Amino acid sequence: MEIMNEISYSMRLQQMRAGARVNSRVRLTLLWDEAGEHHEVHGYTVDISPKGCLAVVPQGFAVGQKMKMRNSINGNISDARLIWRGHEGRTGWELGLELDNPPQDFWGLDF
Repeated sequence: MEIMNEISYSMRLQQMRAGARVNSRVRLTLLWDEAGEHHEVHGYTVDISPKGCLAVVPQGFAVGQKMKMRNSINGNISDARLIWRGHEGRTGWELGLELDNPPQDFWGLDF
């Protein structure tokens, strides 16, 4: 049974991380509105893909939270949604963020 669980986990992980990914540290800002107030928090990516990133930010969010993400290097902005929240480390929370129809050059790279 344990082997089956490992295989199942491995398959789910592959599906979640489908597509090209690049290890890249990009400074970013997450922006959202809550209780009528505008909020933002700064963080950085661990890896990026055309559809999102794994980021570290000093605030945790609920899975499903919608926000905007700004690439601090080129200023590009896209709607985003939290699809995975990992562990809280010394520098912040690991967050899996999915971009919603980002500009083709959101990261400034060709994938």
